[in-house]
Amino acid sequence: MSTDMQHGWGFLRSRRWLGYFALFVVFSITCVWLGNWQFERRAEARAEIARIDANYDAAPVALSNALPDATSFDEDEHKWQPVEVRGEYLDGVYLARNRPGPQGVGSNLIQAFRDERGQVFFVDRGWVAVSGADEVPADLPVAPGGEITVLARLRASEPEIQGRSSAGNSVASINLPELARLSGTSDEALTGAYGQLMSEMPSSETGVLAARPERDEGPHLSYALQWYVFILIAGIGVAYAARQEYRNLNAGGESVRREDARRAERKLRRGPSDAEEEDALLEG
Repeated sequence: MSTDMQHGWGFLRSRRWLGYFALFVVFSITCVWLGNWQFERRAEARAEIARIDANYDAAPVALSNALPDATSFDEDEHKWQPVEVRGEYLDGVYLARNRPGPQGVGSNLIQAFRDERGQVFFVDRGWVAVSGADEVPADLPVAPGGEITVLARLRASEPEIQGRSSAGNSVASINLPELARLSGTSDEALTGAYGQLMSEMPSSETGVLAARPERDEGPHLSYALQWYVFILIAGIGVAYAARQEYRNLNAGGESVRREDARRAERKLRRGPSDAEEEDALLEG
C-alpha cells in the first residue's frame, strides 16, 4: 500500500475496500428485493382477507350471475362467493390427490354437475382419505341422484402441475380444462371456476367439507422490516470497520490524538462507573 493510501481516509480507495463496498451494495440490493417481495406477499394476503370478509358469508347468488362466461372468472370480485345452482350430478368422479386433511394426506372428491342451462359446473364434494388411487374406491360418498340444489363457494381453476398427469380417475390438480376433457364435457363445461360444496338439497353423504379459511396475513411485515434492518446493521459494521482501520493507520496523527483526548475528558467528567469503582475496591 502506498504512503498516501496509509494516511487519512485514503485507504478507502484501495482495492480491498472497494471490494467491501461492492459487496455491501450487492447485499443491500438483495435485501431490498427480498423486503419488497415480502411486502408484495403481505399485500396478497391482505387482499385475500378482504375477499373472505366480503364474500364468504354473503348471500348466495345464481351461478349464471357469478359466471356469465364459461371461461372467465373475476377472482377479486367472486372468490368465496356462495352460489346456488339447480341440476343433477353426472356419472363419474375424480380424485384430486395429495390434499391435506384431518387424517393426513388424501384427495378431494370432484364431480361434474349439469345445471338447468345445460352447462357443466364442477363441484368439490369434500376431502376423502384416499391418496393416489387410479381407480375409484367403492366406499366413496355417493352424490344424490336426480334433480337437486347445490350451494357452493366459488374457487378459481387450479393450474396444471408440470410433470404430473392424470392417471385413471386421479388428477394432480383441480384444473378445470383437464377435468372437462376427461369427463367429455369440454363444449359445455365452466372452466373459470369450480364450487367448493357447502350443502346439497336433498342432502347426501359427502367428504369432509373445507373449513373456513383463516384471516391471517402472516409474518410478512416483520420479515420485510427485518431485511431493511439487515442493511442498517451491515452499514454500521462497514462504518465501524472503516473507523477502526483509520485509527490503526493514523494512531500517531493529530486527529486521533484529539479524539482520544476528548474521549478521556468525557470519561473524566462522567466519573468512574459502578463497575470501575467495584474493581478499584477489590484491587484495594
